[in-house]
Amino acid sequence: MKALQDLLKQTEYIRTEGPAECMVEDITADSRDVKKGSLFICLSGAHVDGHDFAAAAAEKGAAVIVAEKPVVVPEGTAVVYVKDTRRAMEDITPYFFDYPARKMRMIAVTGTNGKTTTTHICAHILQRAGYKTGVIGTIHMLIGDQEYPTHNTTPDVVDLEKMLYRMAQEGVTHVCMEVSSHALVMGRVEGVEFDNASFTNLTEDHLDYHKTMDNYAAAKALLFRKVSEAGQTKGRKSAHINADADYADVMMQAVTDRSLCPVCTYSIDAPSDLQASQIRFNANSSEFTVRYEGRDYAVHTRLVGRFNVYNALTAMSACLGEGVPMETIIEALGDFRAVPGRFELVDEGQPFTVVVDYAHTPDGLENILKTAEEIRRNRIIAVFGCGGDRDRMKRPIMGRIGAEYADIVIVTSDNPRTEDPDAIVAEVAAGVKEVAARKPSLRYEIVVSRRDAIRRAIALAEPGDIVLIAGKGHETYQILKDRTIHFDDREEARAALGG
Repeated sequence: MKALQDLLKQTEYIRTEGPAECMVEDITADSRDVKKGSLFICLSGAHVDGHDFAAAAAEKGAAVIVAEKPVVVPEGTAVVYVKDTRRAMEDITPYFFDYPARKMRMIAVTGTNGKTTTTHICAHILQRAGYKTGVIGTIHMLIGDQEYPTHNTTPDVVDLEKMLYRMAQEGVTHVCMEVSSHALVMGRVEGVEFDNASFTNLTEDHLDYHKTMDNYAAAKALLFRKVSEAGQTKGRKSAHINADADYADVMMQAVTDRSLCPVCTYSIDAPSDLQASQIRFNANSSEFTVRYEGRDYAVHTRLVGRFNVYNALTAMSACLGEGVPMETIIEALGDFRAVPGRFELVDEGQPFTVVVDYAHTPDGLENILKTAEEIRRNRIIAVFGCGGDRDRMKRPIMGRIGAEYADIVIVTSDNPRTEDPDAIVAEVAAGVKEVAARKPSLRYEIVVSRRDAIRRAIALAEPGDIVLIAGKGHETYQILKDRTIHFDDREEARAALGG
């Protein structure tokens, strides 16, 4: 609980109306969550304007309304007028929750691919080292082993601060957090002091929002500026950058003071501080040697594929930055199991391999197809599509990638959202057809129903094949134009296998 007058000291405001001498018991930007004593922030979004719900919020018990434009509320409700409600939310919310991020080590991972797996590996290693961890990301929020749902890769300011407050209250010492480019640009992580920042890679995605790859990279680089800026409350900062990745130099240049925030690079190909070599794969594990500070270490992990070697390296570097001994890191990597929906095997005793993966970007799809190629004994059958209301440019690119690596491609629907599924599938199929014109061995089909596409792929599978179902991974829903339905690729695969 905080006095409104104290909250107002944290941000610029134009004027107040009503009883400004009041206490605030909660903060929300969602009128459905308002309770007695809440401060309700009116945000103007693309589809909904919070100002339209100001009166309803006050009637539900909101003590304060923060607004940019005139609102009519019942007498006895305080109204604070500001120039920018989103900025006011960023200023007020961390203060209201007593800046919980300052009480824990904040480990951030950004990049197009690998964030989810990397944050979970980091948490596993840190737990092995004796710390209590929290995880915030695409799949869920974890406090220790307790799971809670999330709706965005990086939640908005209010939800994030509530999560961090809860973690601090429950004794979490280290938070491993996915940080998206949208979150950095839109200010969702304002008020969070990061201690440890990692960059996995940057490949084509979200260009519907960022427009260019340079803009996309600049958004990611904001994290490295934040972790290295002067005047923070905690010491021992560090940055961890994939030296093999495009735009690695942009991330390095964003570190403003390397005496405050040392940079550790990691790689497979380029020279780096933490370098992997002698990489070997089989169907359910990987082995490699990592060189660090002049010494070689043997690493074994149950994760499969080159992209997971990078994920392991990211986590190793980040945990070294937190002072975890290399021996503890290697021991923890040895028994870490895959994250749900990330190269997840569906095994019902069939004589071929079925893998479900979240890969929904060109680079992500190429990575898992390369992994399938490394362990295959027969054909690769790929089932994938692209989401609606998202970057259209990647659709034919993903079609081409699927066709280059797979022997059989089945193009299907993903989350069409407000778009026509047939139109999306046609744009993906255009890329497949380009490759088919010069690859006569390629077989491809267009099956718009995702359920039917999965069943078709499994019906075609022969002993030794790999059936790769890509795009949705851990998701248990499909977003259609007029509704969201339950849909789980893993369940559909098991049903098709007779499980």
